[in-house]
Amino acid sequence: MTIHELIVLRRTVRQFQPRPIERALLERLVDAGRLAPSAANMQPLEFYVVDDPALRAKVFPCLKWAAYIQPEGNPKAGQEPMAYVFVLVNTKIREKMAEYDVGAAMENICLSALSEGVGSCWLISIDRPKIAEALGIPEGYRIDSVVALGYPAETSTVEEFKDSQRYWKDEAGGFHVPKRKRADVMHVNKF
Repeated sequence: MTIHELIVLRRTVRQFQPRPIERALLERLVDAGRLAPSAANMQPLEFYVVDDPALRAKVFPCLKWAAYIQPEGNPKAGQEPMAYVFVLVNTKIREKMAEYDVGAAMENICLSALSEGVGSCWLISIDRPKIAEALGIPEGYRIDSVVALGYPAETSTVEEFKDSQRYWKDEAGGFHVPKRKRADVMHVNKF
């Protein structure tokens, strides 16, 4: 599959199969993140992987899912993520402007996960103080965001943007994600 095909297929997943993700695969996903572009090659990002069931249970209540369709967008019991990768900013290396590095790293992780059949959900609305306490994150590190990972237990479909950007679920539980048309966002040689 080409990178373009992966980009077209990549959708957020919020319902996961209760199937563990091999540690070697999680290591490859961290490599995908750490090898992403970094402004001035400062490399302030570090990655905290959580796949232990007890730690996953501590982290899960600290995450907010699918705000447009609460509570239907939350993972159901037995369909929670099987792993998380938290992106930490080492503030001793870079205090500000790491969000560009984070975006590149997260997209690399999500696309690499999909190439291995693993679904992902990038979460920014999280309880950072509780997570830092649960995971023992030391001073000098800022939790930026987390990607929840697991083998998909749902489908997600892109549809044409009409009146709203709000995603929604159908009666069968499938996600529908409106996206603007290329003609509405692409300007070539003039605006």
